[in-house]
Amino acid sequence: PLQVCLQVNTDAGPNKSGVHVSEVIELAKAVALLPQLTLRGLMAIPEPYPSYQETLTSHLLLKEIFNDLNAQGFQLDTLSMGMSADLEAAIEAGSTMVRVGSAIFGTRAPKN
Repeated sequence: PLQVCLQVNTDAGPNKSGVHVSEVIELAKAVALLPQLTLRGLMAIPEPYPSYQETLTSHLLLKEIFNDLNAQGFQLDTLSMGMSADLEAAIEAGSTMVRVGSAIFGTRAPKN
């Protein structure tokens, strides 16, 4: 089976994709019924926040949803949140996977 994470739009950011927080449990249950998919976890790319505390709060929301799903019997092991700019807050909130591309390769050139 294909291993997947559900992308959650934790802050309802207009420029971000993902399922709304209120729909995560329903979608997780639907994915669990699909024999060719294995739900491994959740991921999020929140809007950039001006403060560390706001960033941490957004990541903690995803961690709470992750814990709720596991309490309901899901066996999730992947919590993918955090990128180069916010990885400290993501790690503090319990991220198991961060994406650090721009810290390694620099920022991307704008698309024309």
